[in-house]
Amino acid sequence: MSDPTPFELTLERIALIRRMVVAWNAASEGAPIIHPDAPYGSLDRDDDIFNVTGDDEGAEEEHRAMGDALAVFLQHAVLKPGRYQYHNPLAKLSSTAVSDVFRDGETGETPEHITFEVTPAHLALIPRLQVRWDIEADGPAIDPAQPYGAGVEPESERLHREMQPAMQIFLRYGDLAPGFFRKGAAGWETA
Repeated sequence: MSDPTPFELTLERIALIRRMVVAWNAASEGAPIIHPDAPYGSLDRDDDIFNVTGDDEGAEEEHRAMGDALAVFLQHAVLKPGRYQYHNPLAKLSSTAVSDVFRDGETGETPEHITFEVTPAHLALIPRLQVRWDIEADGPAIDPAQPYGAGVEPESERLHREMQPAMQIFLRYGDLAPGFFRKGAAGWETA
C-alpha cells in the first residue's frame, strides 16, 4: 500500500543532504551512518539547519524529514563513475558511536582530504541502501543488518566498507532536482 501524501524534496533539503557527514557504523555487518553528533557538519545541528532553511522554529521537524529526503536522494539521484575528491569532515569530529573507514587504528588519525574512485559497482549498490531512522542516534542511518535489503550481498567486504566514501561523494556530487515523491511498495517514486 502506498502513502497518498507526497513528500517534497526541496532545494533546502538537497542543500542539507550535501552537508551530511557520512561515518561508519560498526554494528552488525557495518554500514554507513549519518554522524549522530554532527549530521550537517558541526556539533550544532539546529544552527546548521537554520543556516540553510532560515527557519529557527522548525529545525527538529526538518531534521526528521531528512530520513525520507536521504532515502529519496539515494534512490533517484545520479552520479557518473569517476575519481572524486572531498574534504573529510570526520578529520575534525570524533565520536565513540561511529568510526571512519580511513581512520588509522594505531594513531586514531584520519586524512583531511580524500580522493576516491567511485565505480559502477558502488553506484549499483547506492540505490539499494536501506535507510532507516536510528532512534538512538536520532538520525538517518543505513540498516547495518541488511544494508542493501534482504538477500543482497556486495561482491566483497572491501566494496562494502568503501560505501562510506562512495555515499559521501554521492551526497556531495549526485544530481537530482527538487520535486515530489511518494513511497510505494517498490520504494520512492516520483509523484
